[in-house]
Parts: sequence; C-alpha cells; structure tokens
Amino acid sequence: MNSNMDTLVTVFGGSGFIGRHVVSALARRDYRIRVAVRRPELAGHLQPLGRVGQIHAVQANLRYPASLEAAMRDSHVAINLVGILAESGAQSFAAVQAEGAGAVARAAAAAGARMVHVSAIGADAQSPARYARAKAAGEQAVLEAVPHATIFRPSVVFGPEDQFTNRFAALARLSPIMPLVGADTKLQPVYVGDVATAVAEAVDGNAKPGATYELGGPEALTMREIIGIILKTIDRERLLLPLPFGLASAQAMLLQFAPGDFKLTPDQVRLLRSDNVVSAEAERAGLTLQGLGITPESLQAIVPSYLWRFRKTGQFARRNA
Repeated sequence: MNSNMDTLVTVFGGSGFIGRHVVSALARRDYRIRVAVRRPELAGHLQPLGRVGQIHAVQANLRYPASLEAAMRDSHVAINLVGILAESGAQSFAAVQAEGAGAVARAAAAAGARMVHVSAIGADAQSPARYARAKAAGEQAVLEAVPHATIFRPSVVFGPEDQFTNRFAALARLSPIMPLVGADTKLQPVYVGDVATAVAEAVDGNAKPGATYELGGPEALTMREIIGIILKTIDRERLLLPLPFGLASAQAMLLQFAPGDFKLTPDQVRLLRSDNVVSAEAERAGLTLQGLGITPESLQAIVPSYLWRFRKTGQFARRNA
C-alpha cells in the first residue's frame, strides 16, 4: 500500500485564507503539496506547515493554460480554491470563478488527475448576483472537464484570517452604530478548519466522486445574531441599524469604492437578499460535513480564540461569564 508521500496534490490558490488551512490539513496527512499561486514569493508562510521539502510553491496564472499544465505535471489531485469576494480590473467573477475554474479542471483532466473544487452555497445560474452566477458557471465548467470531480459549497467561512468576522469586529471598534444589511437573512457560518478537513477527506478518497457537498456550521444564524455574537465576544455594545435593501443598494453604489472594511458592493447586497444555508436535499443525501464524519465547530466556540484583539484591553480583558 502506497503512503500519501507518493501522492502529489496541487493546490491552486493555496496561499489564501482557506488555502493555508487546506495545505496544513494535507501536510498533516503526509501528502506532497505543490502550491500553485500567482506570486510564489508571497507563499513563504506555508513552508513551516510541513516538513522540509514537503510543500513547494510554483507560479501559475488562471489566464495562462500552459502555466496550469506545468503546475499539474506528475500531480495526482488538483484542488481549486481560487476565488474573489469583489471584482477589480481584470479580476472579474467570470474570469476567476467561471473561466478560471474551467481552466484548472482542463489541466487536471489533461494530467489524468482527480479534482476537488471549492465553490459556494448559493451558486446558481439564475441568481441576481454575478458572484453566484459565476460560481455556478465554474461548477459546470469543472464537471464538463472532470465529471467525477467533488464539489464543496461552503456557507460563509470564518476563521482567524477571514474577511467576515474580523471585518465586523473592526467596524465595531470604529463606530458606535452598526448598519446591518440583510438583518434577517440566515447564514450557516462554517469554520475554515472544518472546510479544510472536508477537502482532505476528499483527497483521501472518502468523498463521493461527482457529488456536490454543502458545508455549513452547526446552526443557521441571522446576520443580526451573528453580529450579536461578535459584539459579545469583543465586549462592545453597539446600536444595530437594519438597512432596507433599497437603501443598502444605494449606499453600495458609493461604498464599492471604499477602502478595506468599509467596502460594500451592490453585488454583495444582492447576495444578502437570499439565505445561505445547507439545503434539506444535501442533508437527506448525506452530502454535508456530518456525512463526511466531521462534527462542525460553532461560531461561538471559535471566534473568541482570535477576535480577542478587538477588545478594549485585548486578551487581558476581564470576561464576565
């Protein structure tokens, strides 16, 4: 029986938020890992996650098929994690999440490799949001090239380096009022470590080929409830101001050009009109974290481990039970 050290896994987008956790999970299972990224010099933080020589970064760009084929040379499994939350310049949703996913899948097919593709709950060709339409087109392109690919659709992913809980905690530090878009929209926040474990299970061969899994945390929460958990974690009381979607859309026309944590795009507002939770169909079919034998971590259990820095006195704040 071959050990996992005989298996080379190429991770596209491996230096990002989800990527570093996927690389870590694969390294713990003794796979050889090739991290395919646009700028390998910025992937140095991944080296300590494995043993000497176990993790190797190479340059690859979704717009250049030859670079993808080179990244897949002698590789047994391709993992595609490339995605963006907002568009900028040539980095459009269609280019990255639809055409890019298809390009990775074609390179995997040419190498005779298996494929794991990370998409998103809400991927829908009929969605009013460009993000969700591009995710659906990406899934379709992947399955056309690699029909037995395993697709994972996480709900909103949280963890130490996320652009979700950290963003709201940062905004709470700056403002006494928290505008809420989609206050009653339900999400099922899923811990990045659980998503990474699911990907590693698929690489191990424990996920159904050709199936689409929906990954959510242990509970569906409204945006209002999620912000409440974050505020409680960082010991700050803020006035929550729910915004009607019409007003939020108008504000987003301006805020799409705002820096950092203040950025809000019209497409993000459109996404927040729909719940982002695991479907009853996926639960019935066992195409969930639990179906892979993973017990998901809750938002409440994990966020205190990294959001403490947003408290007034940091980790030394006195916590009232």
